[in-house]
Amino acid sequence: MNCPACGCDDCRVVDTRASGDGIRRRRVCQACGHRFTTFERIELRLPLVVKSDGRREPWVRDKVLLGLRLACRKRPVAAEAMEEAAARIEQAVMTAGAEISSVDIGRRVLEELKGLDHVAWLRFASVYLDVQTPSEFRALLEPLLLPVEEHPPSTATPPPPSGEDPETP
Repeated sequence: MNCPACGCDDCRVVDTRASGDGIRRRRVCQACGHRFTTFERIELRLPLVVKSDGRREPWVRDKVLLGLRLACRKRPVAAEAMEEAAARIEQAVMTAGAEISSVDIGRRVLEELKGLDHVAWLRFASVYLDVQTPSEFRALLEPLLLPVEEHPPSTATPPPPSGEDPETP
């Protein structure tokens, strides 16, 4: 760091403090004694998302969170669980390198949703995988369905046949 008064590069840090999104440092020049303040900001290198048509866009965490929220809309999934899933996806994206394909991000979202809620997973998968026919939809459902004999017996009492009052003996 060069002194703004004399240009000497022999400066000593006297005080360091966190300041908003960075670090504030008080410095003193060893040659002339001039005191000055510098601000350092942490620079995150966000990866670029490579779209299917070849375009490149900067990574935006909010897009992933919006997709999770849309899939989980009106489902019993806590907002905190969606935030945690988005954080795990973001961590994976940050470690992937300078670029990541949108297909990889979509797969990660699918994996997270499968652990959160099967209906939300199905909603997202049907759009993400571009399901067009009932047979394609059924193929998505197959791994989620248990065979009939594996379903646990229902503990709810069945509704009475029509016309009968369940209260009268």
